[in-house]
Amino acid sequence: MDDSTKKELQSAAFERLIQHLRERKDVQNLDLMNLAGFCRNCLSKWYREEAEKKGIKISDPEARKHVYGMSYEEWKNKYQK
Repeated sequence: MDDSTKKELQSAAFERLIQHLRERKDVQNLDLMNLAGFCRNCLSKWYREEAEKKGIKISDPEARKHVYGMSYEEWKNKYQK
């Protein structure tokens, strides 16, 4: 498999994970941290860090919006227990 195809598959898998987490609003970040060692906020930080490696500036709120599908404040108000 060439690097381009590998990166496309990894990107698609990442987007699928994000979509899955958006659909599973019942799963709280604390649950994810306890079971998997990462949460939605971790994903948003990793996303921002990878953008920075490419010289792309993304704020924490922008990165979180990508992961949550809405602002973090909106998600917390609607879904955080």
